[in-house]
Amino acid sequence: MSNTMKAVQINAFGDQSVLELNDIGIPTPASNEVLIKVKSAAVNPVDWKIREGYLQAMLNHTLPLTLGWDVSGEVVAAGDQVNHLKVGDAVYSRPEISKNGSYAEYMIAVADEVAIKPSALTWQEAAGVPLAALTAWQSLYELAKLEAGERVLIHAGSGAVGQFAIQLAKLRGAYVYTTTSSKNTSLVKSLGADEAIDYHQEDFSALKDIDVVFDTIGGETLANSWKTLKKGGRLVSICDNPDEAAAAEHGVSAFFCFVQPSHEQLGHLTELANAGKLKVNIDSEFGLDEVAKAHERSESGRAQGKIIIKVSE
Repeated sequence: MSNTMKAVQINAFGDQSVLELNDIGIPTPASNEVLIKVKSAAVNPVDWKIREGYLQAMLNHTLPLTLGWDVSGEVVAAGDQVNHLKVGDAVYSRPEISKNGSYAEYMIAVADEVAIKPSALTWQEAAGVPLAALTAWQSLYELAKLEAGERVLIHAGSGAVGQFAIQLAKLRGAYVYTTTSSKNTSLVKSLGADEAIDYHQEDFSALKDIDVVFDTIGGETLANSWKTLKKGGRLVSICDNPDEAAAAEHGVSAFFCFVQPSHEQLGHLTELANAGKLKVNIDSEFGLDEVAKAHERSESGRAQGKIIIKVSE
């Protein structure tokens, strides 16, 4: 194995022009880490928000920075304190976002952030799971504590997070409403949505007595969601910190979710995928030298599923 690798990095914050394909050294894992030969990475909105510098006050990245925080690949080295993974394991992860990421031929991850890849999924499909599915899991199961028989409104059900949210909500036994455009109605219904609301033609805020709202859009959509909730309902946003005063006024609980790595939750997602209970839709696929195009696709807001960076076979 060579001592160098290709990685897509930024040396300054800005638009797609700051993305550079560089030759850098292959990192060495610490005692609690693994080195992963990257097969596929996925693009998420957080990637280009970090690239633009929007999250620098919170994350305090040092430059140069390798982007990308969804990965599938093979363990090629492991620290001496790593017990549940070994060289040769096929794995996937949403690694710690404050560190260098997965737009690279190799990457380091703390072992506790890494789980065995679902055997039922391709490398590309597996790379599309961790960040989006963990976001939905932590929002609906951990924060909202969604229960069987409850009514949940999921905004932007055709987006990557929304697609997993619909599936996880149905697996929990909830009745699912989702907002989408008419062209995506069949998609969200195929994932389990009970009712699709065309946001071009219908006003979702006419809904009443909703138990849980999962906001993936923010702004006006979040503001118009309070009135749909029943007393004691719960709202989770992944875009904006919900207004505590608005929550109190409506007699509901509100939460903000910024997804965290979880080896345990990824293990549950692996079980669901291998049982055929978790579908992964891929919107588009790009090479490591096409990350700017992949970001352009993500920034368009038109992706219907995961945007994948294929790194190696």
